[in-house]
Amino acid sequence: MDEHTANGGDPSGDGGDQGDGTRRAPRIPFPRASVEDTGLPLPALEALAVTEPPRLEHRVLKALLGAWALAACSAEEAAAVEEHLGDCGACADEARRLREAVGLLQRPESLDLDPGLRTRVLEACLDRRPPRIPVPPWATSYDAETARLDALLQDFGDAEWHAPVRLRWFRGDGESTRRTTVAGVIAHLLAVDGLVAVALGLEDPLGPGDDKETDGVRGPAERTEAYWGASHFPPTRSVRGPWREQSHALVRTVSFTGGGGPGTLPIPYGGFELPLRDAMLDRAFECWVHAEDIAEAVDYPYAPPAPRHLHGMIDLAARMLPTALAARRRAGLAAPAPSARHLVSAGSPGRSLRLEIEGDGGGEWLIPLDSPAAVGSAAHEVAHVALDDVEFCRLAAGHVPPEEAAAGQVGDRGAIRDVLFAAASLSRM
Repeated sequence: MDEHTANGGDPSGDGGDQGDGTRRAPRIPFPRASVEDTGLPLPALEALAVTEPPRLEHRVLKALLGAWALAACSAEEAAAVEEHLGDCGACADEARRLREAVGLLQRPESLDLDPGLRTRVLEACLDRRPPRIPVPPWATSYDAETARLDALLQDFGDAEWHAPVRLRWFRGDGESTRRTTVAGVIAHLLAVDGLVAVALGLEDPLGPGDDKETDGVRGPAERTEAYWGASHFPPTRSVRGPWREQSHALVRTVSFTGGGGPGTLPIPYGGFELPLRDAMLDRAFECWVHAEDIAEAVDYPYAPPAPRHLHGMIDLAARMLPTALAARRRAGLAAPAPSARHLVSAGSPGRSLRLEIEGDGGGEWLIPLDSPAAVGSAAHEVAHVALDDVEFCRLAAGHVPPEEAAAGQVGDRGAIRDVLFAAASLSRM
């Protein structure tokens, strides 16, 4: 572009004459003249200086300390107060005391919801409008724990689903472990919950007729390994949908079957059986334990169950202790009953250990020591063990060594050791 074109066809660049004596404005303005070229004197430097805002008096700044501690000052006031605190020791001490007082009045609250909130909301709703088909009381803990775990999984990304998890349980006299991922844990819960689903006539997540191809019902570990092995790829987030649908189907089915006789339906676990009401408690307990494993893997806090649900889980473990103790005796892992006493006949009182569980979900249980069919008796008490409610559950899950579990113990040391190890032996993969 030449100069003639740049100035709109006017070589002079001033717009030119339009023929009627008037001149049009140039299309490109001339550069502005510098102040140095005008011949006028330059302004004094003092006139160009930015004037600082007036400094507040000490009494005003001291009066603002309360508002500053509550973060209620404007930006200018906060800056003035903070500058003043660097020069005035008395005001700095007063400001520190005010900040501490504000901290006591406004304790920081966790953003996580209270684990009992769901239960309280549902109870309030049900008080106003009872359900046509209520969930049996022995299934409410499973309903609550699966809902809590599902809420934890809701916002997981791919990194969280593939985070490594170490499953732990107690076998013999030591700990056993198995490494998997968060998705693998949900696949494990899906496979083992399938034991209850099959007994209720629901679809088996392992596929139709899986147990018919074996000599008997597969146990939890065998079903889990079979499910993991049948997948061409490691489990991913896609396992959440089938697990959630199965848990909902279990709750719906036990609700429709009623809370009476159907609660005694035997659920085979491979080497043993549990009535349906106890199997649902067992599934709720394992759901909570593995939810804690998942939360630990992704570094997220996870609260224990509601106290009444926790009490039901502890009661189930306490009722299973005599059978577990007898199994360890048969395997040579526990001391035999004293030779001076024969096995106690069914329904008769015998040597007992008082198990005291402290906390909101706790209570007291008398554990018969000499026979699963015996009755615990305070008159025949030979030992007393005290544990925290959550600590006892972690012992029964194989997450706490038996030697480190008891908060207090009095009496027959051998009986105490046998019962603590029997509690740990309740755990499994």
